[in-house]
Amino acid sequence: MSFAFANKRTLLALACGLLTAGASQAGVSNSQVDAGVASLVRASSTDRLIVSYRDASQVDAQDATVLRAVGITANALEARLNAVNSTLALRGAKARVLRQMGTGAHIYKLDKALSHGEMQSLANQLKAADPNIAYAEPDRKMYPMFTPNDTSYSSQWDLYETTGGIRAPAAWDLSTGSGVVVAVIDTGYRPHADLSGQIVAGYDMINDTAVSNDGSARDSDPSDPGDWVAAGECGTGEPASNSSWHGTHVAGTIAAKTNNATGVAGIAFNAKVQPVRVLGKCGGYTSDIADGMVWASGGSVSGLPTNATPAKVINMSLGGGGACDTTSQNAINSARSRGTSVIVAAGNENQNASNSNPANCSGVVAVAATDRNGARAYYSNYGSIVTLAAPGGDVRSSSSNGILSTLNAGTKAPGSDSYAYYQGTSMATPHVAGVVALMMSAKPTATPDQIKAALISSARAFPGSCSQCGAGILDAAAAVAAITGTGGLPTVNETESNGSISAANTVSAPANVAGTISSTSDTDYFKVTLPAGKTLSATLTMGSSSNDFDLYVKNSSGTTLAKSEKAAGQVDSASYANGGSGSVTLYVQVLRYSGTGAYTLKLQW
Repeated sequence: MSFAFANKRTLLALACGLLTAGASQAGVSNSQVDAGVASLVRASSTDRLIVSYRDASQVDAQDATVLRAVGITANALEARLNAVNSTLALRGAKARVLRQMGTGAHIYKLDKALSHGEMQSLANQLKAADPNIAYAEPDRKMYPMFTPNDTSYSSQWDLYETTGGIRAPAAWDLSTGSGVVVAVIDTGYRPHADLSGQIVAGYDMINDTAVSNDGSARDSDPSDPGDWVAAGECGTGEPASNSSWHGTHVAGTIAAKTNNATGVAGIAFNAKVQPVRVLGKCGGYTSDIADGMVWASGGSVSGLPTNATPAKVINMSLGGGGACDTTSQNAINSARSRGTSVIVAAGNENQNASNSNPANCSGVVAVAATDRNGARAYYSNYGSIVTLAAPGGDVRSSSSNGILSTLNAGTKAPGSDSYAYYQGTSMATPHVAGVVALMMSAKPTATPDQIKAALISSARAFPGSCSQCGAGILDAAAAVAAITGTGGLPTVNETESNGSISAANTVSAPANVAGTISSTSDTDYFKVTLPAGKTLSATLTMGSSSNDFDLYVKNSSGTTLAKSEKAAGQVDSASYANGGSGSVTLYVQVLRYSGTGAYTLKLQW
């Protein structure tokens, strides 16, 4: 991982790379316009519904006065309008036929806007009740995607490229991170033109002056004096290394000043970074890191002042080997109890992340790294504990395939502002932390479990090979949409009693099913019709990390065709391919192993 604990420093070069991108660029101070809040409100609701009837014919798209389909009588159209209004009455709304599209579909205009979720639910109800409806869906508004003018933005492939990037521009039309503080528990930070105005008060948690390298123990100054070491200083045989300015690089990925015609763009550029310094010469101690988590999330630490700006997101691009220790787990639990999501690097040893602490602790979001092609980076850890992956870069063939962010030009003591390409799960982690800040800004009430579930459900498929890299690659826009319910698949609610194949709820997939295991004897079945040539993908996410539900795909005889029986808190996924010439009926079962509570079942093909 980026840093090892106590007296080991062997992983720093792998995690961070050593490739400087350029010298200081003068910052241009532009005001940060938060268009995110307004566009989120606009994008998350609509007052129009599109309904395509199978017996409607295409008409002249230029004829805006056409209010009925060729071949549909006025009485039939009126009956269909009445059906729409009957369903809308429960939502306190009423519709009229606005016009018919060139494709033959009809547009209904409501007298009030509904959320996309409500409108999709309405569409699903109408389609289920009328076999003549080919499809029904919200008439969503689209807006220009924000593209920043930062001079090095074109080098930030990790933000915008379709293949290996996180697709940040679409997310910026939904949220920009306003109102959210992200704690970067790391080496501290260096003042930088591209971080000006982006920092809130943090703390230096390092007690040992040999580690702190600033001549003092704990204090309120989290600035980074440098973590350079001489050969052998961190142990026999350990090489010399220059200062990494690691925390500054991480901070820039999360929230560098954006659209200021200078440098790089941050993912959550209207969020704030809270630097919590826990790493210095030869790494940092678990005790300091644990106190950093507690303090950053708003908890009380003896001898320290109250944190005036508690963080809702913690980024920890650090770690070491071994099992999750009690000290770290208790600190993570403490942070989560205050609603703070803890995002952790999976590690850079090209091994199973179950051997990497704190990635193997319960309740964290563990992040693997991908390269520019969307495949697992050669150094990245992997395994069942990994939540998802994000761009970490691979500079072996070209420095420009790394992750570009803010840095300092000093080799030992601080120098001038600079930018550099680094690689590592240390670089992948702040991508996720930045997106979580966007999610929290869009939905401030979201819990850590809800955040994790939304990250998993919204992750996109790997375009390259990335075995055991979690749910997929981070998709910024889809993650914001998932946490707010403004996009993605429609959500349908489980209906009891559905504890057997004969009583299974019928689901018109693709869809997200919101279900609950309410008792120790409860089990849920869902009936899905899978078309020929399609592969059903079922993903089960627990609402609480302490629950353990398992997932099964069965046929009508109850024979198990696919299953997933992972441990508590982990995401179960199973798939079944229909290689026949006709559709098949499948039954997806959610079975309790331990615990009770809510879950989300994603069914798609």
